Amino acid sequence: MRVHTLSRYSGSRGVTLALLTAAQFLVVLNTSIVNVALPAIGRDLGLSQTGLTWIVNAYLIAFGALLPVGGRLADLFGNRTTFVAGLVLFAGGSLAASVPSGAGLLIAARAVQGVGAAVASPAALAILLSRFPPGPDRGRALGIWGAASAAGGAAGVLLSGLLTSALGWWSIFAVSVAVGVPVLLSVPVLIPCDTGGRGARLDVPGALAVTAGLTLLVYGLGSRDGSGAERLLVPAAGILLLLALVPLERRATDPLIPPVLLGNRSVVAGNLLMLLLGMVWVGTFFFLPLYQQKVLDYSPLTAGLTQLPLAGALMAASAAAGRLRSTLLPGLVVLAAGLLWLARLPLDGTFLADLLGPSILIGLGLGLAFVPLTALGVSGVDSRHAGVAGGLINTTRQVGGALGLAILTSLASMSVVRKGVGPAALAHGYRRALIGAAVIALLAAIGAGVHARRGSRRTSRPTVSTTH
Repeated sequence: MRVHTLSRYSGSRGVTLALLTAAQFLVVLNTSIVNVALPAIGRDLGLSQTGLTWIVNAYLIAFGALLPVGGRLADLFGNRTTFVAGLVLFAGGSLAASVPSGAGLLIAARAVQGVGAAVASPAALAILLSRFPPGPDRGRALGIWGAASAAGGAAGVLLSGLLTSALGWWSIFAVSVAVGVPVLLSVPVLIPCDTGGRGARLDVPGALAVTAGLTLLVYGLGSRDGSGAERLLVPAAGILLLLALVPLERRATDPLIPPVLLGNRSVVAGNLLMLLLGMVWVGTFFFLPLYQQKVLDYSPLTAGLTQLPLAGALMAASAAAGRLRSTLLPGLVVLAAGLLWLARLPLDGTFLADLLGPSILIGLGLGLAFVPLTALGVSGVDSRHAGVAGGLINTTRQVGGALGLAILTSLASMSVVRKGVGPAALAHGYRRALIGAAVIALLAAIGAGVHARRGSRRTSRPTVSTTH
């Protein structure tokens, strides 16, 4: 996209990068900032565990499903205009969520936050790429961008505990307003106007089908309300809508996902494995704080602080994975081992004996797997489709988180229904959920091994000479 760079923007690339990474930090922060606050939110609003999942999933579904739409909007209306629109929606949703009210309004506000994040994030990345041409500077800028994403996910759990203890759960959303508004006001000063209308068209039927399909699928898998038939029909309707995407995308002039990406084995494998990793990632950060507060009686502050080893291991492993080779399969195996260790969840557990070791393993596994999976999802992609491929890998991670949370919550809820809501029943339910997460991690490890084996066979296959 052609960018009209004005003289008053010269020399501001470093400040612009800080602005863009701050926005990215915020949107990733909100995937995890509610986790430690969930028990307090549940008490104040009278929400069940299933209801609490929608405080998380409303954001994840809107964010994940609409990321490709956000990229198309940037093409149509320009990066800066789309970025500003996304920030306005995100800040507005954060403000609405920070006002203590009913559960319905809070869930709706979280969905608005997710829509804003899906619109702002791809536009911010496009602005970064336009300000930093290919070369070492772009590599460093993208490294900072990636670090902001990792830091946002890790910092969310810590801030959730700190703010909930000090001010109340509403403050975890107010912080996004406090940071988002200055970022929004800085955009006209730091980022030049650019032109849209590059010929892209918004695939409205595809966008509606994927959003409605994912919402029904996740709701049906996670809901414990209604009859058995209803619990089957709702996710079935979601699956049918997602299947309808195939003919819709084939007829679309400008489909959400270019067909060339679906023909790339690395892209397909990377996204399928990222879907599984997202299921594990979000589920772990959801159930661990619940166990700490509802079974071990930790305060929100203590629960947040005890996430620091996991967050530190995650960030360190992410940094190391960028310099090492073949960390995907070992990372997934380490992740599964950490989850199985954590799944013991004794009623009288202590941090040093029962949480510290598995937390470090889980953080290392997530970091070692996340970086190579992201690279795999854009491997062999033409530069014209690099942005779409990058958005797609983020989409599958967010959608995987929503699906995983719905499935794992259903596993945990079965124990609560049978055994009551006491600490023993809750701990048993959390154990089932974490064992389920470990199984998903092992499935991802098997998939990674199969893909690596097929890749080695293709590279070792002898070529036939055509010269005589």
